[in-house]
Amino acid sequence: MDDFSERDLKLIGMLEVLGAMGLILTQLTGILPWLVTISSFGLVLIMLVAMIVHLRRGDSLKALMINVILLLMASFITYGRFDLISI
Repeated sequence: MDDFSERDLKLIGMLEVLGAMGLILTQLTGILPWLVTISSFGLVLIMLVAMIVHLRRGDSLKALMINVILLLMASFITYGRFDLISI
């Protein structure tokens, strides 16, 4: 957290919350279901950047593995939803 300003941390948190809301609310309500794909792809990008930051800082393998797991879950959703949209 020391590497980022308070404004940057709020932006990252807001993007993660919006991504989660895009995954959950659009699926529950059925309104604009294509937002699930966009939200999950946005979370993939966030996790990729988070992994780069952890690698540059030399953080532990545990911190990196959390990002890898979240990246794989978001990638699975993105691929599955994109495949459904293209049919």
